[in-house]
Amino acid sequence: MTSGAVRVAVRERASLGEAPTWDAAAGRLIWVDILSARIHTYDPVTGRRTVMTTEQHVGAAKPRAGGGLVVNLRDGVGLYGPGPAFSWLVRDPAPGRRGNDAAVAPDGALWAGAMRYDEAPGGGGLTRIAPDGTATRAVSATVSNGTGWSPDGRLMYYVDSPTRRVDVFDMAGERAVNRRAWVTVEEGAGYPDGLTVDADGCVWVALWDGAAVRRYTPDGRLDRVFALPVRRPTACAFGGADLRDLYVTTARTGLAHPHPLSGSLLVLPGAGRGLPGTPFGG
Repeated sequence: MTSGAVRVAVRERASLGEAPTWDAAAGRLIWVDILSARIHTYDPVTGRRTVMTTEQHVGAAKPRAGGGLVVNLRDGVGLYGPGPAFSWLVRDPAPGRRGNDAAVAPDGALWAGAMRYDEAPGGGGLTRIAPDGTATRAVSATVSNGTGWSPDGRLMYYVDSPTRRVDVFDMAGERAVNRRAWVTVEEGAGYPDGLTVDADGCVWVALWDGAAVRRYTPDGRLDRVFALPVRRPTACAFGGADLRDLYVTTARTGLAHPHPLSGSLLVLPGAGRGLPGTPFGG
């Protein structure tokens, strides 16, 4: 167990913090509070913060190549900006379902996760959204969570949290194929949630109800565990000008006695070396 110097980047009482993303063009971290329908930004150099409220629960917000944000909402995927204007890119409402974590692939497509509020088995999934709005259902799931790609783009890592697994796919052009189990988190250690892949091809996974972030080497070996003061970390991403600092979103939802830092944005300075992100191409 590694007890690195965990710091508080943003002290917040987010109900369900999620989807941290480094916006290199703006020099800021973007993250969301899903159940409060808010998009947060944080500039680690100046300390400047912004908060924007969305009209629906928001599972993720990612930078767009031309400015603005692509957002994974309750009823589909929408676009903001580069000004404040909003438009739907893909609108596909389904009663009892909402968007969850999402990730932008190296080719600029958004892979948008979904789940049912009641977490009914098989009620969620992962959909590839091309920059022109073409939507292709890629994976069936229950609670679609972390998604990321190896440095060479040949592999896609994916979490359906109730399985306790991180699965891996081969990328065949725009399709993810040959799904197989890659890592299984042992019972009692929490559930895998959001993930990120670093420059060495290692996969970092936040453990919901596990109070930790783990790093697995490309061959699936657990080699580092960072203990956290909060029970429910949700996702992680590298940020900062040199992509060395690991930011971790957290949640307080469902906890009778949450830790005072539950819901805050935490940071592990100098934890590793991240990969440059790709903005959404639409």
